[in-house]
Amino acid sequence: MDQGFTFSVFLVAWLTAAIRLSGPLLLAALGETFSERSGLLNIGIEGTMLLGAITSYLVTLWTGSPWLGLLAAMLIGLLANTFLAWMYVQVQANQVVVGIIFNILALGVASYTYRLSMEGVTGPQKVAMFEPIPIPGLAAIPIVGPILFTHSILLYLTVALVAVAAFVLYRTRFGLQLRAAGENPRAGSAAGIDIVRMRYAGVLISGIAAAAAGAYLVLVQVGLFRETIVAGQGFIALAIVIFGRWDPWKVAIAAFVFGAADALQLSLQLFQVGLPPQLLLSLPYLLTILAMSGILGKTHQPEALMASYRRE
Repeated sequence: MDQGFTFSVFLVAWLTAAIRLSGPLLLAALGETFSERSGLLNIGIEGTMLLGAITSYLVTLWTGSPWLGLLAAMLIGLLANTFLAWMYVQVQANQVVVGIIFNILALGVASYTYRLSMEGVTGPQKVAMFEPIPIPGLAAIPIVGPILFTHSILLYLTVALVAVAAFVLYRTRFGLQLRAAGENPRAGSAAGIDIVRMRYAGVLISGIAAAAAGAYLVLVQVGLFRETIVAGQGFIALAIVIFGRWDPWKVAIAAFVFGAADALQLSLQLFQVGLPPQLLLSLPYLLTILAMSGILGKTHQPEALMASYRRE
């Protein structure tokens, strides 16, 4: 077989998979960017993704509509993160501890709910999914078309949300107030900004996006639910936010890097190149460490990130 043709097939398959795998990471990371910009580290997005996954799976299984499954997941994410926001903002509990405990609780709730709902059912039950939608004309472009224009509606919407998130953060009054809550909450409060409301908003946006990312895993990638479906992707999203410097456009690039590494190790296994897949998977994490260390440029996290604030 011609080597050039083989390479082209590999390139298209790898980059297409990279974009597909980066979708839920990007969605969760965009939401987390809002939370951290408001000054709160929402580690609970891992558990929220799992709750979104089980909710979308069951609702889609019962109704046959992936759109209803997605909406139900987003509602669960909103409710669950209302509790997290209350713990972070009102109770002022340790954000890391609360997030970790919530993740453990979410795993138990999702596992129990799934087993209870599937009692008496034999074999895995696959649900309706969002099918790929090739964009007419563009999908036929050689190489570029299959890579960029043959994905599901959720991926197209997620990419569009990058521009929306950037506009909201940098071009709206809401975004200015949110960033003020994460940079200098006391000065922001003196200027008339409701810091508590902004921090609640940041966490709730994070929760809705994380739950939608969990639904993405079920309704776009797998069509099934399993307890390990999230597999640490919530924590990866946290790393992506850091690697992306809390900026939606850079977060999108970082999410693609992680997705490309994941897709690359899967693709290279087919060619039996002999490299350990763990080595390829570690590359984005190494870049994250380098970014945090300042070697790749100085990072500037929100000044008041994880700093408690009490309304006076």
